[in-house]
Amino acid sequence: MTAHGVLIMQIVLYPHPALRWKSRPILRIDAQLRSVVREMFDLMYEAKGVGLAANQVALPWRVFVVNPAGDAEQDDAEMVFINPEITRRSGSAESEEGCLSLPDLYGPVRRPEQIVIEAFDLNAARFQLEVDELTARVIQHENDHLDGVLFLDRMSQVSRRELEPRLQDFESLFRRQQQAGVFPQDTDIERELRGLEQCEIPQ
Repeated sequence: MTAHGVLIMQIVLYPHPALRWKSRPILRIDAQLRSVVREMFDLMYEAKGVGLAANQVALPWRVFVVNPAGDAEQDDAEMVFINPEITRRSGSAESEEGCLSLPDLYGPVRRPEQIVIEAFDLNAARFQLEVDELTARVIQHENDHLDGVLFLDRMSQVSRRELEPRLQDFESLFRRQQQAGVFPQDTDIERELRGLEQCEIPQ
């Protein structure tokens, strides 16, 4: 969201349209992007998460942040992935996942157990990382966000069906908030997202 040209960041909840938006590559890495990334980390820690994608703060850009420790004091575990691409996947493992955009909702998701990912860091340097277990799962979860994919989409039909009543509660709350003017209507949100795709990072 923006107000008077200033970016106001918050974690948006399902079914906010930004969560289904396919993000655009970032063309410039500068001080403004670094500021956005720092705030994403702060929001992630405040929500007690281990990863956060730009879509989750209603920004249509291909960037996500991860700290598998989930602890701001362990900032050496912080990772930033700009324009990421998973180039190799191997193995398979199922584990429970949750999402900061779907608070207190969890379900089993099967994913590759090991991955290789390439991305740019905040110094515009390209890097490659090979990871497994929790770190691999978190990265895959956040990378999915950039394509508008939620962990719900990776669950079996049976498991997903069990969550439907809760999802309907999220939907009803969001629609009531729209009616109350807390959030714009979907078409207005989508227009704002398209605008953010075209402009520089807000000052």
